[in-house]
Amino acid sequence: MSKKIKLIWDFRGPAAEKTAEHHEIHLKEFIEAEKLDLNITGFTAVTDMHSIAFLVVNEQEMIAVRDALKPHRGELYNAK
Repeated sequence: MSKKIKLIWDFRGPAAEKTAEHHEIHLKEFIEAEKLDLNITGFTAVTDMHSIAFLVVNEQEMIAVRDALKPHRGELYNAK
């Protein structure tokens, strides 16, 4: 089974949560347009001034997606 990578975009400021929520829409559009294997996305409010949007990809797709979308960071994804 291949590793899954969670690509993360950080948003800060009073509009961070709304911005992360909107960014997730674009991530879903990218998944559909590029026909990616996985369709795991989401957004989370870390604090009232920091939120994230994320996209999970298979390890073999990570470099192409990273280069196209320029996430701020990434980590191994562990489904709970």
